[in-house]
Amino acid sequence: MDRPSRSAGTVRPGGRTARVRAAVLEATQDALVEHGFHALSMDQIAARAGVGKTTVYRRWGSPAGLVTDLMNELANQSAPHSDTGGIESDLRANAIMVLDAITDPRLGATFQAVIAAATGDAEAARALHTFYRRRIEEWAAVVDLAVARGELPPGTDGKELIKAISAPLYYRLVVTREPVTREVAMASVARALAAAKAGAFVTEDQ
Repeated sequence: MDRPSRSAGTVRPGGRTARVRAAVLEATQDALVEHGFHALSMDQIAARAGVGKTTVYRRWGSPAGLVTDLMNELANQSAPHSDTGGIESDLRANAIMVLDAITDPRLGATFQAVIAAATGDAEAARALHTFYRRRIEEWAAVVDLAVARGELPPGTDGKELIKAISAPLYYRLVVTREPVTREVAMASVARALAAAKAGAFVTEDQ
């Protein structure tokens, strides 16, 4: 949902195992950006990363395994939700993080490649689902805080509200291929917040 580091696996110190993982994940991201999911080759990833093919096959098993670990690392690197003291500014912060991520040349291309893969590969779809589930759950906390402050109706479904913020941005990115701008992001916040205040996201099981 928000902006992780542009290159996965490059910010965590550690021993040889950590360095191997960082190199392989960076090579995987490079290959995704350049050629897409269906062109991923385990042998080529090993060569790019400068590690043995046996290591890559043993640890990740398949291109889908590489993508799953990559998305997990990107989720780990993503920033926690904001807590500005007001729901509008929190939602604006979320929208800007999404905007920055999907318009970044490297990170945006990574997401587009995995989204495209998810339409035809079940493992890629699971990796993508896991990434967004973690980020949506993280940011849903700002909605819970807003309900506690009396800014939103009791029972407001935070996860659905957070999804409503980024959905128009991703629609432009991967469906209509229209520009995704700050103005678009802020308009998405305004519409979703107005709907939330009117009770549109209140659910019975909250």
